[in-house]
Amino acid sequence: MARPPPRDQVVAAHPSVCRQVDDGHRPREAGQAPAAVPLGSRVKRGVTAHQRHKRLLQDAEGRKGTRSRLVKPAREALLHAMAYATRDRKQRKRQMRGLWIVRINAAVRANGLTYSKFIKGLKSADIQIDRKILADLAVRDAGTFTQIVEAAKGS
Repeated sequence: MARPPPRDQVVAAHPSVCRQVDDGHRPREAGQAPAAVPLGSRVKRGVTAHQRHKRLLQDAEGRKGTRSRLVKPAREALLHAMAYATRDRKQRKRQMRGLWIVRINAAVRANGLTYSKFIKGLKSADIQIDRKILADLAVRDAGTFTQIVEAAKGS
C-alpha cells in the first residue's frame, strides 16, 4: 500500500508535558498544586525545513562546487548574489545616464555646440526632453536632433 505524502506531523501533548502555571491570580489552598495547562501540540518541522532547503538549492543551481550542493554555502552565495544585483541595478542607471550624455555631447559637437551650452539652451527655450530621448534621437533621427539643437542655439 502506498504511503501518503509527507506533511508536518502534529503530535498531541501528553499530560506529563504540561507546564505548571502559577500566575498569582488564582487563590490556592495550602498544599494544593498549581493548575496544569497544556503546552499545545508538538510540530515536527523536518518537512518544512526540507522544502525550504530544496527551494534554496534550486535557486543556487549552476554555481561551482559546494555552492550548488550544500545548504549553508548555497545560502551565502545567494545572499551575496542578491546584494550584488541590488548594487549593480543602481550602477546600471548611472552608467546609462553617462552613456546618454556622451552620445548627446558627440552629436551636439557635430552641430557646433557644447553639451553644457546645449542643455542651458534647452532650458531657456523651455524644451523639456530627457537625456534618454535626446540620445535616442541623436543616434536614430539626426534631422530631428539638429532641429532641437538649432532651437537651443536660438534661445
